[in-house]
Amino acid sequence: MTRVFSGVKPTGHLTLGNYLGAMRRWAAVDQHKSDALFCIVDLHALTVDHDPARVRRLSRQAATLLLASGLDPELCTVFVQSHVDEHARLSYVLECVATDGEMRRMIQYKEKAARERARGGSVRLSLLTYPVLMAADILAYGTDEVPVGDDQAQHVELARDLAVRFNQRYGHTFVVPRAMPPQVAARVMNLQDPASKMGKSDDSGPGIVYLLDEPDVVRKKVMRAVTDSGREVVYDRDAQPGVANLLEILAACTGGNPAGLCGVYESYGDLKSATTEAVVELLRPVQGRHRELCGDPGYVEGVLRDGAERARGMARPTVDAAYRAIGLLPAAAVVAADIGVTA
Repeated sequence: MTRVFSGVKPTGHLTLGNYLGAMRRWAAVDQHKSDALFCIVDLHALTVDHDPARVRRLSRQAATLLLASGLDPELCTVFVQSHVDEHARLSYVLECVATDGEMRRMIQYKEKAARERARGGSVRLSLLTYPVLMAADILAYGTDEVPVGDDQAQHVELARDLAVRFNQRYGHTFVVPRAMPPQVAARVMNLQDPASKMGKSDDSGPGIVYLLDEPDVVRKKVMRAVTDSGREVVYDRDAQPGVANLLEILAACTGGNPAGLCGVYESYGDLKSATTEAVVELLRPVQGRHRELCGDPGYVEGVLRDGAERARGMARPTVDAAYRAIGLLPAAAVVAADIGVTA
């Protein structure tokens, strides 16, 4: 089977954009058609200033929401990145293959480093090198496909480059992965700023619908969404980004087509009302299942424990092979030498 790997970073509460752009497809398609791994990439949350207790809390919440969205531990592997040492082991090896120039060309590094400097903070070295850790996340499992939005495509390209370079220099070790962009709602935009993605780390809460928002909160946020000049409901991403965003959200929730929905609504108010109810109904079963899982924390812990054990078993042979290929002495040979055995 095709192997799929993807993950979520616990830097904020998961959003409607996370669900429509990734999580729903993971549950409906990827876990059924592939050997799929879904990871809470908590090590990536340490690249900027953070509250340790909040990272732990958001990691647990993210795991619970992944399960609430329909991921089945009988069909896929759900685990926490830091529970599997092979991610960090392989990351350093790949840092020895990557170049400084590659890291500094990463768009997200440039943007995040600029924001950090603008507020007077210092840029952590891990912010520069975390794309290599992301490559390790992918390559450790022999991943074939990585479902990502276009904002992460550059990181998958880096993983491909590092895999090819390593294979050429040290012998074939890694599968070369490919990015698989979602077909619908690849980028759900901020309701207050349709030019920006609805990101979970964003500070502008009024423009973000979180998966655990109560229905009344969802209604307030969608009904206050920024629209555009004019009165006609037209699907035009450039001329009417606010209306286009609402049409795309509505289409993603109902299975419709954004352009085809234009003629259905006579006013922005009608479009907002329809989008509001579609979002509320979409989130209702996810929120209900989340409440059930919160009442049984032992189940979630068991899923993560079993998932980490399974993931470790998948990753270790590849990472051990990479260690041998790049020239590191196998631990077994050290033990044999210590006891005077000829290996």
